[in-house]
Amino acid sequence: MEICCNLEVDVNGEEIFMVDKKTVASYSGRLSKLFGKSKATLRNMKLIFQDFPGGAEGFELVLKFCYNNGNVKISTSNVPLLYSAAKFMEMNSSISGTQNLQEQTEKYLEDISEWTWSEVLNALKQCQDLSLNPSILLEKCLDSVVGRLNLAVEANSCPSTSSPDSSALRFSCDTKSTESLKTGFSNGLWWFEELLIFSPDFVKMILQLLLKRNFDEVVIGRFLIYYQKSKSSNATRDEKLKIVEVVVEMLYTLEHNSVSCKSLFSILRVALGLNIEKCIRNKLERMIGARLDQGSLDNLLLPSPSGMNYLYDVNLVLRFVKAFLLEKTNRTSPIPLRRVARLMDLYMAEVAPDPCLKPSKFLALAKALPDNARSSHDDMYRAMDMYIEVHTEMSEEEKVKMCCALNYEKLSAETCINLSKSIRFPSTSSIQALISEQLKLKSLLQTANSPTSITSLPCKLDEKLDFPEENEKLKAHIQGIQWRVMELERVCKKMQTQMTKVMKSKVTSHSQLKSLPWLCS
Repeated sequence: MEICCNLEVDVNGEEIFMVDKKTVASYSGRLSKLFGKSKATLRNMKLIFQDFPGGAEGFELVLKFCYNNGNVKISTSNVPLLYSAAKFMEMNSSISGTQNLQEQTEKYLEDISEWTWSEVLNALKQCQDLSLNPSILLEKCLDSVVGRLNLAVEANSCPSTSSPDSSALRFSCDTKSTESLKTGFSNGLWWFEELLIFSPDFVKMILQLLLKRNFDEVVIGRFLIYYQKSKSSNATRDEKLKIVEVVVEMLYTLEHNSVSCKSLFSILRVALGLNIEKCIRNKLERMIGARLDQGSLDNLLLPSPSGMNYLYDVNLVLRFVKAFLLEKTNRTSPIPLRRVARLMDLYMAEVAPDPCLKPSKFLALAKALPDNARSSHDDMYRAMDMYIEVHTEMSEEEKVKMCCALNYEKLSAETCINLSKSIRFPSTSSIQALISEQLKLKSLLQTANSPTSITSLPCKLDEKLDFPEENEKLKAHIQGIQWRVMELERVCKKMQTQMTKVMKSKVTSHSQLKSLPWLCS
């Protein structure tokens, strides 16, 4: 074959090649069409490629193919580069009578099942570097990687095939990196480290395909958390942003129990320093809110956004609670709601001393959950007492509004007495507390003094039973109840006296008492 150098080719500014235009064009549909339209002479042609796949290395492989009558040695290491270059140059059968480069690479891919794990992984990494998306090569590499991961998990769950020598896992042990991982991961999770070579977008493609094949979502959740922590350690700000956004998007598609609240908070702390998209942040907040009953006080103590003078991000916590309540409709057990209520009481006590926290925000925290979330309001009262003590500038009206969040019926006798004596709380709240406690005591005494009351049981039982040894505990219990009733009677008389004193000192007219039922309306 006669070869002359009548075409100058500048490849991505890396290197200039002098080639035979006719030879290369006989295999390249792209050049054939280009030269067919060109009116330039053979002596003054220059071709500039700015985005040739693989740069000078890729173009050199194409030249070897063209100058060797359509033959080139294809291997697992160069097939991605050959394939991408062939696609770019449109080297298909419509140009050459023999099988062209693109067809030869596609034919080679038919045996991808025989490749080792490291060869498949390396080919997929080249697809990423060459931006081969979409392509047959990418699809086959993704399919092979996902299929092998599925096989590895299935083999790991079966004792007879879980050893490193198992044929089902042979592809996971063909590199030194995999061998070194066995001390840090169980056999089913050795691939976590191996997939760190991929960008967030490629990881997303791999995981989406895994999910389509019903891969364990808990394992995927663990990998995503591992990926985010590992990749972010040495990443730039923009890289961290991309990693967090992709990880959050993928976690959002998983089942509720696939990721812990603690792990989500660790991602949130990273995200707070990044300008992530609002829709991504909303997804993260909704996921945290749905699992808020798993959270701790330390998780919630997140600093306020830049420019805000209060210490903690109260608005963020309120959004968590809102998300939790939206998810609560799917729960039948009241336990998660009570856990969140306990968490909120702790949070209110922690933020109460903040002198910059406005009364409206503290009240929003107190009212964030429905009344049935708490069996006792003692902790809320203590947090409220702390807040009022610090915020001495609060008006009487603001205090009254805040006290409306309290359910006096859910305050203990000790707390009611404490409230009635407090000079920090408004007089109306003191009276309401005393009235509530008096009503509870009256109701209990009425029950205790009724003919069918438990107080009459000992006499009846003494008449009918001889109280053998096994009934001694029951007898002691009933006697304890009788003692408690007598104590309640004494407390009731004491509270009546206390209430009279409070009403004389704090209520000056009958009209004030009359307005009590509407204080919190």
